[in-house]
Amino acid sequence: MLINKPNGYPKISVVMCTLNEEKNLPYVLPKIPQWVDEVILVDGQSADNTVMVAQQLCPGIKVFLQQDKGKGNAMRFGIQQATGEIVVMLDADGSTDPTQIESFIEPLLNGYDFAKGSRFLGGQLKMPFLRRFGNCFFTILANIMYGTHYTDFCAGFNVFWKSIPSQLDPTGTSFLDEPTLNIRLKKRGFKVKEVSQRDNGRIVGKANENLFPQGWRIFKIIISERFRE
Repeated sequence: MLINKPNGYPKISVVMCTLNEEKNLPYVLPKIPQWVDEVILVDGQSADNTVMVAQQLCPGIKVFLQQDKGKGNAMRFGIQQATGEIVVMLDADGSTDPTQIESFIEPLLNGYDFAKGSRFLGGQLKMPFLRRFGNCFFTILANIMYGTHYTDFCAGFNVFWKSIPSQLDPTGTSFLDEPTLNIRLKKRGFKVKEVSQRDNGRIVGKANENLFPQGWRIFKIIISERFRE
């Protein structure tokens, strides 16, 4: 892993949203490159030692306690706190690999607005059958409805210019989770590059959001965004 920041890189902010992830953070935080300028953690009022473990593993980390609920809200808040020109969104469950950050930044430096991960572009994939089926269904549905060519609709590894989300959510009131971002990027005409993402799967524990409520939420986003100006 590179220790010094590659030439030509602007200031980089890594943002992570957590909820009871103390056992997974050791698989994530130590892998973040040393040349990253800041690491921001937005914690959703964890009942375990998530915040303490994060501060031990990454002494310079900036911790914020989420006042509302939901990953989309936490993402939006974390992006607002970032001071970097480029924002890197990582999942805290160990499924995203921070050693890939450099490969996601390169498209931005070559004219793209947004680099989104895809676990179906030849990368390592650890995903239960039902989640894989649901992801494929939503990807196909979104591609048909919005004319996109995504291969992975719900990946959590995303890297983008800090200015992009405010253009996707001008009122500052939306819950900018991955499905909403992916749809609005297309609607606003931004240049998106899919990058092969290694998926390690959740390392420890179970997902914080149950499968079927999560699927229903994604389905509603896909349909409702079709009629949103």
